[in-house]
Amino acid sequence: MKNFINRLNENNISYACNEPMSAHTTFHIGGAADVLVTVRSLDELRAVLAACKESDIPFMILGNGSNLLVSDDGIEGAVIALDGDFKEIAADGETVTAGAGAKLSRLCTVALEHSLSGLEFAYGIPGTVGGAMFMNAGAYGGEMKDVALSVTALSADGEIVELPAEKLALGYRTSVFKTSGYIILFSKFALHTGDKTEIKARMDDVMGRRKIKQPLEYPSAGSVFKRPEGAFAGTLIEQCGLKGKTVGGAQVSEKHAGFIINIGGATCDDVMNLVKLVQDTVKSQTGYELEREIIRTGR
Repeated sequence: MKNFINRLNENNISYACNEPMSAHTTFHIGGAADVLVTVRSLDELRAVLAACKESDIPFMILGNGSNLLVSDDGIEGAVIALDGDFKEIAADGETVTAGAGAKLSRLCTVALEHSLSGLEFAYGIPGTVGGAMFMNAGAYGGEMKDVALSVTALSADGEIVELPAEKLALGYRTSVFKTSGYIILFSKFALHTGDKTEIKARMDDVMGRRKIKQPLEYPSAGSVFKRPEGAFAGTLIEQCGLKGKTVGGAQVSEKHAGFIINIGGATCDDVMNLVKLVQDTVKSQTGYELEREIIRTGR
């Protein structure tokens, strides 16, 4: 680690040691990362990855932390956050290019500013563009695969590749990035010109429905479980009488049973124990097996 830190200093790259991940996840849960590194350009990213390889330091790329449950014991190695160039968004005709570190909500707003339609469904999803492509984020009848044109990524051997939409393997909460080792740099989206007032109305409608149906007033990581075939996770959980069920500081939301919320001081273990309780109860009472959507990471 000392050698790794020396390399960061030599390249004037910003970092923080023993950084609590609870400050970088929407769940507000998680112990400290050994080091949180913030990169602002492709050159800095390459330098950090080279330093990780040289010093045998494991690494992970952090988006907005909106789908992450981090271990109470923190994360070994380096957590890399994308800033600077990776937050740029540009529109060219009906094509919008966005860096992996850009907020998805900002991408939707830029599309609106250019009277471009197609991303309204994503307004309010609390992630980054990179995270949204990694998970093929979706809501209210739309998914990222519906508008994805291509993704430019960095391969494990340091090669920059542009993958067209048909090579992204975008499925329900999955993509090629889950197994390929590619690091998403930026994405291109194919939108279509529309009426700005109508686009804004659809965005407002989506956000309004989120506020009514989801427990946005509490820290969470969004929908905890994937949608089982032929049913809805939240409905099954509610049918099993689990709304309001609490383990430590983690609770099945009384507003939307598909969410587990942090009602105060929740730990990773609290959430995982509640997840298992919900899975076991739903399995025994309905026969459905609920698969976790949120990603647990760390020690």
